[in-house]
Amino acid sequence: MAGEVKKFIEDFGKSVEQMKAQTPDMVSGFGGLFAKVMKAGALDVKQKELIALGVGLAVRCLPCIYMHTQKCLRAGATRAEILEAK
Repeated sequence: MAGEVKKFIEDFGKSVEQMKAQTPDMVSGFGGLFAKVMKAGALDVKQKELIALGVGLAVRCLPCIYMHTQKCLRAGATRAEILEAK
């Protein structure tokens, strides 16, 4: 499983670079929206990432699950917090 996630993240980075080259305005617009939505406000980044992970799980979006799990960890979420969000 860990190898599958690592490969996904590597491939995802390559895909994003291709999207940037082909549709720079779209990628820039989405990136800007995402950055504003996910910045700390009434909820901190960790809380927002845990919510995003829960949404990804609810809709069964594997890329969302992989990316938001990684972002949860980067935001300081513990294993217990991630498991509880699921």
